[in-house]
Amino acid sequence: MLRRAIQSEYLILFLCVAYFCAMAAFTPEFTSRGNLANIFSAMLPLLVVATGQTLVLITAGIDLSATSTIAMASVAGSMVMTAEGGLLAGSSLAAVSGVLIMLVVGAAIGALNGGLIAGFRMPPFIVTLTTMMFFSGFAIWLTQSQPIYELPGSFLFLGKNLWPTAGIVLVVAGCAQWTLTRTLLGRWIYAVGHNPRAALVSGVPNGRVIVLTYVLGGICAGIAAVLITGRLETGSPVHWRNNLLDVVGATVIGGTSLYGGKGKVAWTVFGVLFLTLIDNSLNLLNLSHFTIMMVKGGVILFAAVLDAARTKLLRT
Repeated sequence: MLRRAIQSEYLILFLCVAYFCAMAAFTPEFTSRGNLANIFSAMLPLLVVATGQTLVLITAGIDLSATSTIAMASVAGSMVMTAEGGLLAGSSLAAVSGVLIMLVVGAAIGALNGGLIAGFRMPPFIVTLTTMMFFSGFAIWLTQSQPIYELPGSFLFLGKNLWPTAGIVLVVAGCAQWTLTRTLLGRWIYAVGHNPRAALVSGVPNGRVIVLTYVLGGICAGIAAVLITGRLETGSPVHWRNNLLDVVGATVIGGTSLYGGKGKVAWTVFGVLFLTLIDNSLNLLNLSHFTIMMVKGGVILFAAVLDAARTKLLRT
């Protein structure tokens, strides 16, 4: 029974239900309508970024630059459309241009990561760690550590309205799931992560698949930048600076393997929900930031151990 439980793809969903019921008994405000809305709102941008991370992890890669991409895209788009000296200040195209720039910046950083990994066969950890450091510093240098205000009202519409944001996230997650399960690219992504040598012999263009996967991950980070910037009503070089643990952790908790070749967007939804429930409940208990980080780190470590146990069981 233990083996079947560990291998179940709904294990994290069951844990979400159990955790929710347990916290509801000790913290009545946990189940209030306002708090449930907060949980749902907090899930949305995390789910977008984690969806892109899922694609990358399935190829046996990792993208540590996801949160830096969010910050860089937020700054680049906001600098164009802000009323305080933006290039398109006051223009009817300011909001649309700002969104497009955020998406292009995300795609460009993803293409840079994928190109270096595929073209030079560099370890994904080193490449994305380096680009994380560079773009974090570059975003701070561009803004001199100052947030960017006075964004167009048409752009802030997304941040102030939950359901349009939820619709965008649903489309992104649905498209990613459809790509993985219904397209040739999806089969290639799994093949590259499972056994790159066998995939190459079978005719899979490994390099192009890796580049495209990182581009898609970068676009997801760009979409998250749009949602986060709109919600906080500012462009900032430090947006989500401390959330990399959540992005990678939610994906791994859901069941996407760190070894590549296995993962689903639906699993990532479960992981995002579980991590968001933990974060929200611990904040309601007024625990310190350091205590919350310790608990979340322990949960993610448990997920990594569970992933290793699953991999070992599949081999036996």
